[in-house]
Amino acid sequence: MKEKVTGGRIFMLILLFFLAVLVGYPFLWMIFTSFKAEADIMSFPPSLFGKTYSLAAYQSIWSRIPFLPYYRNSLFFAGGVTLFSLTFDTMAGYSFARLNFRGKNILFILVLSTLMIPFQVVMIPLYTELYKMNLINTYAGLILPRATNAFGIFMMRQFFISLPRDLEEAARIDGCSEFRIYWNIMLPLCKPAIVTLAIFHFMYNWNDLLYPLVLTTSDEMKTLPAGLAMFMGTHVIEYAVLMAGGCLSLLPIFLAYCCAQKQFVQGIAMTGIKD
Repeated sequence: MKEKVTGGRIFMLILLFFLAVLVGYPFLWMIFTSFKAEADIMSFPPSLFGKTYSLAAYQSIWSRIPFLPYYRNSLFFAGGVTLFSLTFDTMAGYSFARLNFRGKNILFILVLSTLMIPFQVVMIPLYTELYKMNLINTYAGLILPRATNAFGIFMMRQFFISLPRDLEEAARIDGCSEFRIYWNIMLPLCKPAIVTLAIFHFMYNWNDLLYPLVLTTSDEMKTLPAGLAMFMGTHVIEYAVLMAGGCLSLLPIFLAYCCAQKQFVQGIAMTGIKD
C-alpha cells in the first residue's frame, strides 16, 4: 500500500531538509576550501565556490608536517582507548545493572559525579602523576587514564537493564558462572550499544586536542589535532592546508559511522533511562 502524503509529512520533510543543509554546510565549506587558492579563500565577500581549484594543499600537507606519524599516533591513541574502554565499561555496566552488592547505588552515584569534573581541574595532578611514573610521551600514558569513563559505564548499565532477566536466570540454573553469563549470553546481545559506544569513544578521543597536547611534549608523539594546530599562527593562518588536514582527519570517523550506521541508530534507540 502506498503511504499517504499529508501536509504534516511534507512540512516534516522540508524541515529535515533545511536542518540537513544547516548541519552539512560547514563540512561543504571545509571541503571546497581545501581545494581553493589562498586568494579565493581571503576574497571578500566570502563565497563557497572559488575561481580555481587545485590539489596543492593535499600535496603540501605531507611535507609541511609529519602527517603520517601524527595519523598513526591518533589511531593508536583513539583505538587503544576505545578497546580498553569497551572492556571495562561493559564489565562495570553489567555489574551495576545485574549484580547485587553492598553500596552499589552509592558507588554508581560517585561514578556519575565524575562527569561534573572538567579535565582542566585534574590536568596538572594527572600530568604530575604520569611524570613520576615515566609515562609522559608514551602510548600507555595516553591510554591508561582514559581506560574507562562514567559515560560509558552509565550507557552500558542502561542497556543491560533493558535486557530480560530470563536468560541469565536460566543460565544460573544450568550452573553457568557469572563471568560466563556476561561473556557468552549478555555481551552478544549488546552489540548495538557496544558499536554506539565505540563510535563515541573513538570520535571523542580522535578529535581531542588538549588532553594529548598536555601529555605529549615531543614532536614524535603528537596527535593529528595538535599537528594541525601548527598551521594556526599568530598572524597568518594557512586555511587551505588546515582544511585539507581536517578533511583527511574526518575519514576514519566517517567510515566508522558508515559501516556501523544501523547498529549506531539501534543502540541510541534502545539505550534508554530506566530505573
